[in-house]
Amino acid sequence: MTEDKNGKIIIHADIDLEDLIPGFLKNRRKDIMEIESLLAADDYETIQRLGHSMKGAGGGYGFDEITDIGMHIERAAKENNAAEIRIQMGRLSSYLDCVEVVYD
Repeated sequence: MTEDKNGKIIIHADIDLEDLIPGFLKNRRKDIMEIESLLAADDYETIQRLGHSMKGAGGGYGFDEITDIGMHIERAAKENNAAEIRIQMGRLSSYLDCVEVVYD
């Protein structure tokens, strides 16, 4: 992962993942909206599962930051810590706004 002078986070990914990564990133945006709804319902169990899934999938696509965010969401959900979950959702949103994928 590198950051360019414009604040973009450059991720180098295998060309074989070119068809999969856009959908993966789109689904992380959906996760943000879903987690917001789940927080309103106090459904920390489902938030924990989403965080765990994010943690597992991020690295497989080359997005270690998403793995880290997922780990923090999972941990915060175990503790019913809505404030920390919201911090991580903001972190994920900012990351998704800045990430740019280069296929090698």
